[in-house]
Amino acid sequence: MSPRSALIAIPAWNEEGSIADVIAKVQEHLPTAGILVVNDGSTDNTAQVAEQAGAMVVSLPFNVGVGGAMRTAFLYAKREGYQALVQVDADGQHDPADLDKLLAGLNEADIVVGTRFHPDSMYFIGGPRRWAMVLLSKALSSMAKTQISDSTSGFRSAGPRAIDLFAVNYPADYLGDTVGSLSIAIRNGLVIREAPVTMYFRAVGRPSKNALWSALYLGRATLALMATLLARRSQGKGDQT
Repeated sequence: MSPRSALIAIPAWNEEGSIADVIAKVQEHLPTAGILVVNDGSTDNTAQVAEQAGAMVVSLPFNVGVGGAMRTAFLYAKREGYQALVQVDADGQHDPADLDKLLAGLNEADIVVGTRFHPDSMYFIGGPRRWAMVLLSKALSSMAKTQISDSTSGFRSAGPRAIDLFAVNYPADYLGDTVGSLSIAIRNGLVIREAPVTMYFRAVGRPSKNALWSALYLGRATLALMATLLARRSQGKGDQT
């Protein structure tokens, strides 16, 4: 996958303290890629800082969440004819040095998810949130018939088929950009693969949801996916009788 055909999409909500550094690192590692910052209704100077750093900026009139911001990015990518899109967080958690891995994986897949959980990773998540993530990943892996170890990773790439799909069908609810989009991709027959990446803890600001709230939501999402999986299996058995 040629870097010239890639768009780096950065959804950002009140990230003026980190956005310029993220853009600079992307430019360092992929100087020929387009960079689009979707300013998700920020009340600080995120848009101005991003523009000064050299990124294209689309500003939404109010905060719609990561899912809505990424839907905007996919619409932009489709309209402008990009053949690949990579989602990168604005808070500095994702390492742009891994962009090549995510793009290279698109030669064999429609979506490549950057996984934090591999032998060389120093990233750790424990407690109920980790348990919920494991169950959720097992459910998605079963649906996709391939290993998905990090279903909530937002560091991922999308090829032409995924761009076309997500430009018209992308969930905007919490974790829709991660779990929800993978579920939609699986139902539409897209090929999903993983690539090991480095992720850091947020350097500036704080996450929009606390760990307990995230764990509860992940648990609910897991139950919903498992119910869908069981229904599909039951339907499959019924078709065979």
